[in-house]
Formats: sequence, C-alpha cells, structure tokens
Amino acid sequence: MTGRIAKKRGEWINRDKPLTFEYEGQVVNGYEGDTISSALWAAGIRVLGRSFKYHRARGLLSFANHDVNALMTDGEDTNIRADVWPVSQGMTLSAVNTDGGVVKDRNKYIDKLSPFLPVGFYYKTFYKPKSLFPFWEDKIRKAAGLGKVNFNYPRLLKPKRYAHCDVLIVGAGASGLSAAVAAAKQGLNVILVDENKQAGGSLTYDFAGDQTTADTLNNLLDEVTSNANIRLITGAYAGGYYTDHLVPIVGVDGITKVRAKTVIVASGVFEQPPVFRYNDLPGVMLGSATQRLINRYAVKPFQKGVVVTANDHGYRTALDMAAVGIEVVAVIDMRRDGAKRDLAEKVTEKGIAVHKGSCIYEVVPASNKMAVKEVVVCHYNEDTAEADPRSAVRLSCDGVAMSAGWAPAAALLYQAGTKMRFDYDVQQFVPDQLPEGVFAAGKVNGVFDLKARLLDGQRAAVEASNYLGNASELITVTNPEMASPSHPYPIVNHPKGKNFVDFDEDIQVKDFINAAKEGFDNIELMKRFTTVGMGPSQGKHSNMNAIRILARIRQLPVEKIGTTTARPFFHPTPIGHLGGRSFHPHRYTAMHQWHVDNGGVMMEAGVWMRPAYYVPAGSNLSASDAVQEEAMAVRQSVGMIDGSTLGKIEVFGQDAAAFLERFYTGKFAGQKVGGSRIAMLLDEAGVMVDDGVAVRMAEDKFYVSTNSSNAATVYREMQRNIQLWGMQVTLVNLTGAMAAMTVAGPASRSVVETLTDIDVSAQGLPDGAYKEGQVAGVDARVMRVSFVSDLAFEIHVPYKAGMHVWQALMEAGKQVGIRAFGTDAQRLLRLEMGHHLVSHDTDGLTNPFEAHSESLVAMDKDFFIGQRSLKIIEKKPLNKKLVTFVLDNGFTGELPKECNLVIENGDIKGRVTSISHSNYLNRIIGFAFVSPEQSKSGSRFQVRTDSGAMVPATVTHAPFFHLLESEGA
Repeated sequence: MTGRIAKKRGEWINRDKPLTFEYEGQVVNGYEGDTISSALWAAGIRVLGRSFKYHRARGLLSFANHDVNALMTDGEDTNIRADVWPVSQGMTLSAVNTDGGVVKDRNKYIDKLSPFLPVGFYYKTFYKPKSLFPFWEDKIRKAAGLGKVNFNYPRLLKPKRYAHCDVLIVGAGASGLSAAVAAAKQGLNVILVDENKQAGGSLTYDFAGDQTTADTLNNLLDEVTSNANIRLITGAYAGGYYTDHLVPIVGVDGITKVRAKTVIVASGVFEQPPVFRYNDLPGVMLGSATQRLINRYAVKPFQKGVVVTANDHGYRTALDMAAVGIEVVAVIDMRRDGAKRDLAEKVTEKGIAVHKGSCIYEVVPASNKMAVKEVVVCHYNEDTAEADPRSAVRLSCDGVAMSAGWAPAAALLYQAGTKMRFDYDVQQFVPDQLPEGVFAAGKVNGVFDLKARLLDGQRAAVEASNYLGNASELITVTNPEMASPSHPYPIVNHPKGKNFVDFDEDIQVKDFINAAKEGFDNIELMKRFTTVGMGPSQGKHSNMNAIRILARIRQLPVEKIGTTTARPFFHPTPIGHLGGRSFHPHRYTAMHQWHVDNGGVMMEAGVWMRPAYYVPAGSNLSASDAVQEEAMAVRQSVGMIDGSTLGKIEVFGQDAAAFLERFYTGKFAGQKVGGSRIAMLLDEAGVMVDDGVAVRMAEDKFYVSTNSSNAATVYREMQRNIQLWGMQVTLVNLTGAMAAMTVAGPASRSVVETLTDIDVSAQGLPDGAYKEGQVAGVDARVMRVSFVSDLAFEIHVPYKAGMHVWQALMEAGKQVGIRAFGTDAQRLLRLEMGHHLVSHDTDGLTNPFEAHSESLVAMDKDFFIGQRSLKIIEKKPLNKKLVTFVLDNGFTGELPKECNLVIENGDIKGRVTSISHSNYLNRIIGFAFVSPEQSKSGSRFQVRTDSGAMVPATVTHAPFFHLLESEGA
C-alpha cells in the first residue's frame, strides 16, 4: 500500500484487520474502516471513474459523499458512492459509465468531440429528419444515466422507525456538538445526527499540521457520550425538512422519522473548487479532501503537490500536507494580499513558496491524460478575473489541492422556509429570517472561527431552550476579524475551455455564457438548460460558482441572482428505505375460506383478496377454460359470486336525498322507497371516478354501494363534502360489516325463492327493486340487479352470517348446477352485457360524454360535483368515444390486448380497454376508445397488435346477445 503513512492519532482505519478486494480486475489491499476511494488511492490507483458526458478520466474530488465521478457497482448494487462506502473482504468492484473498463473506456473519444456537444445541443438536433429520430432516440437512451439497473436486485425493505425529541441537531461538528451539550444541560432531550461514520466534522481532519484541536473534539465527545439526554446517530443524514419539524433520518438500516419540537441546523459547508483548465484531472482535488485522506485514512494524496487557494484554508491544507512528508512545491494564492501573517509565516517556514496574486492557468496532463504532470502558473487580476499568460511559469507536480471557498449546506434551512441573505463579509448566503423553532449554528450560519463556532452552538441551544419555554440568558456571538473564507470570483478564463464548473455534467464556463446568450439568464432557467446542479451531487460543488458566473454575466450582485430550489432528499435514498417495511395487509370476506377450500385462485382487489376463478381439486382446467365454464353456467343456469368487497355506505338524515343530489350526477330527491338508481361520481374536472347503486330504504335513508377499490375514497369524500356543505347527514360505513353475494342466471330465482320469505317473482321484485326480509333465516337486504345477467339477485347480510347464507344458497342450487364464479368471469359477463368498468375502461381523463353515460347525468340540477366542468366540456367537440366492438366472425389471428392502439392512417385514434373471447357468443368482443367519426354502429376501425399486425374490428351495439341471431357483425 504505497500511499499509506505512519499511524496517526484518531485515524479511522483498523490496521489490525487487513482485507483484500478487487477493482476492475486488480486485487487491492485495504483495512477495515477504509472507504473504497481511500483504499484505492492508498494502492496508487488514481482513475476512479469516467465523467458522464465526455467520459473524461476522474479521480477524487471532495471525498465528502458527493464525488459523482467515483461511482461503483459490485454486480448487485449500482452507483455505490466510493468516497464513503466501506470496503469489505472479497468485494468485486468496477466503475459505472464505462465501456471496456475505466482505464480503456471505449467512449473516451467523446471528449474529442466536445466542441460539437455544447450544452443544449440535444434540444436542437436529432429530431430532423423525423425518420432518423428513432435511431437517435435509441442511442440517447443508452447513453443516459450512470449505472445499469439490476432487475434481479433483492427486495430489501427497511422498516420505518419513529423518534421524538425536544431538539434535533443536524451536524455533529464543533457547533453541533457544542449545541448538543448546552441543550442537554438545559434538561432537553436531544438527538444529534451526522452523515459521517464518526462525529466531529472538520475537527477530525483540519489540523493545519497541529493536532491539538483533537483535544477539543475528545472533550466534546466525552460530554456527549456521558449525557443520557443526548442520542448520537452517525452514518445517517437528515433527508429533508417537512412541516412541524418532521425530519427523516436516513441510515443504512432504514429511515427514522424524527418529530422534533425544535431543530438546530449545524450542517456546515461544502468546499468549492476554483475553476481553471483541466481542474478535473485525477490528482486534482479539494483541500479538505486531501486533509480527509491524510488525517482520517492515513493516505498520502500525492508525493509532490501544489496548493491553489483563494482563502486561508489552502494554507492550512499545505501545512497538513507538509506534516506527513509531502513535498509542497508552492501555495498559489489568487488573492493579491494573501493570508494573514502568522499563517503565511508557518507555511514559508516549511520551505514552501507562496505566490500571491497568482492562479493556476491550466493543469498539464500526463501523456495518458489520466494524471497530473505539471501546472502552469500565471499572474491573476482579481478585478477582471483574467490571468496573464505572458507571466506563465511551470511547476512540476503530481497533484493539486484546491480551495476557493465554501457554500452553505443549507438545504434543510431552505426547505423549512428560511429567508437567506448574501453576506459579503463571508461571501456566502446566510440565514436572515428563520422560521419558528428552527435555528442555525456554525459555518452554515456564516461563523467560521473555531471558538466562535463553539459559542454559536451554545447560542442556538439557548434560543431553542427559550423557544420551548425556558428562560435562559441569551448568548451573543461576535465574529472575530478575519479574511473572507470564500473568494468572490475564483474563476480563471481560458480560451480553450475545459475549465469545469460542474463535474457531474461536464459543464464549462463557456456553457454558462452560451446559455445566457440563448436567453436562459435566470438561475432556474440556466439550471435546466445547462443541467448544472442536476447530477447526483445536486450542485453541492457547483451551484455557488454557477451563481457567481451568472452574476458576472448579467453584471448584477449575487443576491439578485438568488439560488436554486433545494428539495428533499439530501442524498439519493434507496427505494426500499422509502417503501418501509414489507407490510401488505389484506382483508378477507366472510366466505374466504370457502373459496380457498373449493379451488379459488385468489387475487388482490384493492385491499381485499378475491377469487379470480376456481379450479376444483383434481381438475386440469386452464385459467381461461375455468373462466369460460363459470360464465357459461351463469348464461345457461345459475352462478354466484362473492360481492362482499363492494363499498357499502348508509346515508341518512333530513338532508340525505339533497346530499346525494349534490354528490352524484343523477336525481335522487324523487326516488321511490324500495327503488334503486345508478350513482355516478365525478371529480371537479368532470372525470368519472366511481359508479355504484343507491337504494332508497326510507325517505331519509339510502344504502349506497361503490366499486371495491373506491370504497374508502368515496366514504372519505362524502365525509369531506358533508362538512363543506354543512348538511344534516350521517354516514355509516358498512363495507366490512356486511357480506354480499350475487346469484345470477336464468335459474337464479328458483334458487333464491326456496330460502327467502321475500316475493322474488318478476312482479314482486322487478329489475332495480329492493326489499328486506330473511334469506336462510338471516335478516337480509335483497335487490334485483342486471350487471352480469338480466336476472340476478344481490343479497346483503351481516358479515358473521355470510358463510351460512352462501353455503345455504350453494346447497339450494345443487339441483340446477349452481357454480361459483370469480372476478374474471364477472368481467366477461359484464362485457357481454355491455357494461363498462370505471377505472378499467375509463382513465383519469374520461368524462361521461365520452363513455356513453349522458343518461346518468342530470345537467338540469342546480349543482353536482363536476357539473361546472361538464358544462364547459359539452360545448366542445369530443376527441374520443368509448364503443363496444366485435372482431370478424371466425377470426383466428393474433388477438389484440388491452391497451393496444386504434390506428387510422398512421395516427393514434384510441385504444382497446377490454377484450375477450366469449364461448357463449362464440365471438371476440370488447370495448375501445375510437374517434367520434368511428363511433357509429357498423363503423370499422383497425387495432395494432403487439407484433404490429393490423386487426379490423366493427363497432356494434350492446348487449352483445344479438350476435347469436346473426352471422354478420
């Protein structure tokens, strides 16, 4: 391990536990505690990835969980963040976004084409000629993204956890630790979270060659760990901020939803790179990255290095490098006045040359363009941001540490609603107005001096305590006089470009200039045109420089440019974490066990389990044969289906009828007791949402059914609108309290009448009628329905009696061959009847006029939900209509499927929504959306199958039983 240095105090690796792993076919040694990047760098491996667009060789940049060009795959997981992911024995890794390996990537030629691939070129090319677009689309899709999705990835769901505290502190650096100790001393319950695997922040690496600050860290950690009021969580990050101080903490083992009474954001800052030609080569990295390598992982970042800086931190970096034997050739300071005297003297005492008012004009790459050979240093004019190439000198080196300033890690503050201002003293956006219960401390608050940061943490803790009702004396923090930690414009122009601002997307300075010329001179528009800040690092190292460049282009102060919107999550979060535990509750009907015992093949129907069809024990029926036999039993004799999953809601009160008039599209005020009507529900846009049946049980009482999957939604909407409209209505949700079954077919009456005291004759219970009585000795609600058959009886009984009544009906129907049928047969039967299914044959845009449901809409009513939209829609021509169709008699070709498109002259006119072969009719029938011109009975249209074949179909009227009388369509 050529890059390792002597054991250091506080290092994060365990040298007693060596391990080996493989990277790109090469065996690499490391230690427990190493990250992938630190182990590779220690082994002398510098090329860790390829850039997204130009496939340029890339190495370490930040070493702080947002090195986008050091993403790996282990064959199972993809886009592993190598700078923070721990190595493990035997793991096999390779870089993503390469073709042929990271060193011999075949796509590296794209870098030579970069002058022809500026930002936005994809908006202006490839779409002409139209005939070639499918070719280019295929190429673009293959180039998009950074890793390959593993479709065999294991289902790793992590349960969500919940926690509550008085104070949540985000960031366990100096100010965060100080705030936690101070808040705990106030008697507050504290949760302290940090994304690093150990607490301490910059106290664990920024030593300036002197590790005495480690004593400060150890003292703070001792106080934290010894205080029972503090819970320290490391290796986890605050994913976002939500209303009422809800912050999801994302760790390896899942998400913990923390509900805090107050939140202190001490999240620190992101180091920002200066911009110069070839600042992306392997070996060019941020100053803090070199310090992390040295002081956390005992790895030399390079043997002979140069530091380019625009603040005092670069000098501290140089001292840390010199302390471990790295030859520091020079500190190149972009500021004309340089660093404060004592810091500059410490550097010069080490024999390190300091070049003030200078910059790196460009890095000269090695012959393979995968390493640093030397740097070209020029005089730099801070006012014009121009280098003077005439003064150029070359310094030989194998690495560059760079530091231009900092950007606040303020995503949580923005999400909480904090108003920020630009502080020119620190050249940083800092909080100006914080929302209630949210506080900021440390560098994110614009406080950089260590003593001031510790005091700022205490101040925030006191303010949080007082917010919670305590009365502590406020603390005032005064920033000592110091040079600005950030440079106002650390950008070096170069006529040949390749001075990268965004390392995620390969965006150069000239790309921002071109975007502004195109008119994209608003920061949000520029973000979308150039894609700056839209890569995996989400602009953590690029947004601030992008803002400065745009401000310079528009000749405006930085605060007038503003910032882009910060949205959750702070880092990419596994879908399994978001999904939570593998908990999928189901509801069973009263007859569930009967279905299982009798060969029911169960399926999910919303939250319910229902039989799709039945395959009796010992039977060799296929699914399609079983469905056809069940449907044939209903057509020729009698069948029964479990309908318990239907929503069942009682609506009663003096305003019950008036409520239904407003809620549904039909008329219910004049509905007779004992009668039923179809109840169709729309949303405010006039889109069909649900349809059911409303039975009037009494003048002030209705019994309403809904589709199975919509029961909870309809009930909730009823509750909401009763409150909005202030009506005297009471609702009782009986969905789970009542079992229901439908007995259908020509022999259904003979089965039901043997078990009931209700007159179920054609005169006693006509179609649509409702009566109450007893069925099999149980109080029941019985109605005549005709959804799957002209003759059918829907029977509702209490849940506990459901099995008894079901079995009694099955026993009574044995003589006529009764057969249970499932949801698949139900869909075929309703299709034969010509009844569409809302949400199956309709979609999120379908209105009643398109689905031949005008008869269910009483437009002359004063009001119903969606009426206003329908009044607008009915004045416009329709774009499509839902029709029933039949394929040609004797059709034997490829059967169209649901969602296959209706095509006319090469244009899409609609789609198939339902289709099935009916053994009873011996025809293939279905529903489809077609153009209004094709919707008349007898019209012909073409359906394109999956293979591209065109199948002719004929519009016909429903029910389809007339096909039995005619050979033609």
